[in-house]
Amino acid sequence: MDLALQRELRDVAHALADVARPITLRAFRAPQQTDNKAGPGAFDPVTKADRDAESAMRDLLGQRRPDDAILGEEFPAKPGTTGITWVLDPIDGTRGYISGTPTWGVLISASMEDGPVFGIIDQPYIGERFEGGWGAARCDGPRGLKALKTSQIRNLEQATILTTFPEVGSRVERAAFHALAKHTQLTRYGMDCYGYALLAAGQVELVVEAGLNAYDIHAPIAVVEAAGGVVTSWTGGPAHPGGRVLAAANTDIHAAALAQLRGRPDA
Repeated sequence: MDLALQRELRDVAHALADVARPITLRAFRAPQQTDNKAGPGAFDPVTKADRDAESAMRDLLGQRRPDDAILGEEFPAKPGTTGITWVLDPIDGTRGYISGTPTWGVLISASMEDGPVFGIIDQPYIGERFEGGWGAARCDGPRGLKALKTSQIRNLEQATILTTFPEVGSRVERAAFHALAKHTQLTRYGMDCYGYALLAAGQVELVVEAGLNAYDIHAPIAVVEAAGGVVTSWTGGPAHPGGRVLAAANTDIHAAALAQLRGRPDA
């Protein structure tokens, strides 16, 4: 991909984040209607801000990159002809969003057939924007612009591991996660996409999740890998289709965590 196209995709990605920020902030920690996308006995919330933010980003792409494809959470996929797909999650972590916690984010990535090439994790309330692609990653936030670099801790026993839900996914996936977590130093929950931002920033060493959709993981892959990390499935394959994801700060931590997950016959 030539440098001119890289610059254009990066500029468009930031424009998308800029247009989504005020929409998501207006309804954060404010009364709002929440719908449940799941069936009886389950809860998968969606808000007007989710839909409005994605609509605004789609409208902008219609102006700036009309021939690109779009894959978003709230509306049907749009085909394209350029080989580039914009993967959008207008509010990743809606449960956190409606609870008032600042762990949600706007996820934007420019992706090709074999995965994302550039991604943004934007946390509008804190004012932090994590970006990564083409071998460079950085964060612009309250402390200014800073390069991102993953942790150099190499021993699993010293690692901090994050996931969003204590149950992780299915009974089998929960057992596999907790078996791995027993070999780490610290386990934390409830991070949503912000966990991947912390991984890219060198604060933690592992994020392990299951049941993800493609729009949940494309932007985090781009940011984490550009910061020096490794992101795969639980079997070491590509992670961009979603499902079970293992994100690690470096190859040593990744190998150790992967060995633990692979060592469970039911995982």
